[in-house]
Amino acid sequence: MDANLRFWRAEGQSFLQRFLLWADALDPLLILKSANEIKNTRLLIQTNKKTLSEPIQNNQTKQAFLLSLTSVHPDTDKIIPILFRPPAFMPITLPLVIVSSVQRQAKHSFFWQFVFHAYTTAFTLVNGNRTPKAEGYSLHQKQLFLGLGAISYSACIGALPLTFMNRFALKSSLMQFVVTKLLPAPLFGLTSAFTAAMVRSPEFDNGIEVMDRNGKVVGVSKKAGEKAVKETALSRAVLFGTTFLLPEVLMYFVQRTRFVKNPRAFGAVRMFVITSVLGGMLPVSFSMFPQCGEIKRADLEPEILSSTEETEFFYNRGI
Repeated sequence: MDANLRFWRAEGQSFLQRFLLWADALDPLLILKSANEIKNTRLLIQTNKKTLSEPIQNNQTKQAFLLSLTSVHPDTDKIIPILFRPPAFMPITLPLVIVSSVQRQAKHSFFWQFVFHAYTTAFTLVNGNRTPKAEGYSLHQKQLFLGLGAISYSACIGALPLTFMNRFALKSSLMQFVVTKLLPAPLFGLTSAFTAAMVRSPEFDNGIEVMDRNGKVVGVSKKAGEKAVKETALSRAVLFGTTFLLPEVLMYFVQRTRFVKNPRAFGAVRMFVITSVLGGMLPVSFSMFPQCGEIKRADLEPEILSSTEETEFFYNRGI
């Protein structure tokens, strides 16, 4: 079992533990670390004799693990491209969320939603479980095809309400409220979950590796892959559904109370609220489910159970 997964098993048992770890790990300054620093950190971790059976008390060691968690993929032991590391997620998605939330023209909405889903889908693919194998075709080509189709479909669905409203000149205040205020949150939540599930579908089609408590791979499980994909898709739905819904609710009360009267100040407050909500929801969504997923013996395939007497199994859920 990779050192990153061992760390999550030891330090990420509860939601609060995972939340506090992600709050530190999502520090954007971590993306400034060089490849040599990351390699030296991994070497230090891998040569450390500590088994991680107990929580880490040494702050320097914990900082080394945080850099490893955010920079190295636990399945491949390779450095994650800088744009797709977890600390880069918020700086890149924040402007896309802000721009997407203010579009009133269907064409512009489609373009920005396409860009938004393209990045989040690529992030999900890069940080997903990398153990699925396929025969007779290129797995990466299949994921690219599925991802591109899911991105295009999601962008079309997201822009459809504006297209409908503008095409039939439905300019009533109620229609504009529904299309511009109410629909974006569920649509972004559902489409984000959809793109995550589609690009990672090979994980439940072909299965992912599951390990025993000692880190030994005991087999490839489709049920574990399905569980990992469902959990990740749900976390995406919660993340972006809340990020698009909560600012609208808060700004509605700000507008009703006339707390901010200047239009420019209102726009600044809106951006601040969106930034705060996204910044708070990101560690929440990443912490909803354990990074080192656990699956019970009764939930695995019989062919895996026949080779071991273990009762608990673990896998990399991905992000």
